[in-house]
Formats: sequence, structure tokens, C-alpha cells
Amino acid sequence: MEVPLQRLFSTFASGCPGVGLAVQRVVTSIALTTLAVDRLTDASQIASSIPEIVGASAGMLLLLGFCTPIAGAVVVGAQLWAMLSHTESRAIGLILLTLGGTIAMIGPGAWSVDARLFGRKHIDSSAR
Repeated sequence: MEVPLQRLFSTFASGCPGVGLAVQRVVTSIALTTLAVDRLTDASQIASSIPEIVGASAGMLLLLGFCTPIAGAVVVGAQLWAMLSHTESRAIGLILLTLGGTIAMIGPGAWSVDARLFGRKHIDSSAR
């Protein structure tokens, strides 16, 4: 008799929903990285680009689908920080905050490191 064991997430979406989550993770990661690179290329804004660097680092974790709930929460925090400290990037900050929050709540999907590490495991209780 096999008993499924799953940790950390209730499901890892596959099929069309899984592809949608993967696309959302990729787009969010690209946007966070682009925002950080834009801030870092402007020499006058290097000192105030810490929230964008933190967001881009969490974006790389989202891209891989590794520690997805934590990375999504970090994206939310970094975008709140950036929105409060920079008035010019509030619209994109709100969008990225929303994307990071939804990824954190939904989970990484089937095509992620988290799914490989914490996905469904089968324990064969008849083996001794």
C-alpha cells in the first residue's frame, strides 16, 4: 500500500496552470532584475537601490522556484520599501508587489526546484 506524503504546499500545479505559474515567475523575475539594473546604472541612485537589489535577489529565487513562499514575501517587502522610498516607481512597485504576493500564496508549480524537493513522495508501507 502506498501512502502519498507531501510537505509545505497543498498542490504543485501542472498542465496549463503550472505553465501559467512558470510564466508568472519568469516575468516577475525579469521585471525585478531589470528594475534593479536600471537603478544601478544611474550613478546618482546607487545608494538608494538596496530595495531593488533585494527584490532582484528574491526574483532569482522565484525564477528557480526555490523557497517560493519566502522569496515572494521578500519581493512584497522589498517593493513596499521601494514604493515608500521612491516616488517615481510606485506603479511598477504595486504590480511587482502583487505578482510576488500571488506567487507566494499560490506556490511554485510543478516546474520548480520546490516541486522536486518537496513534491509528492510515495512511501511503500509493505517494504520492510
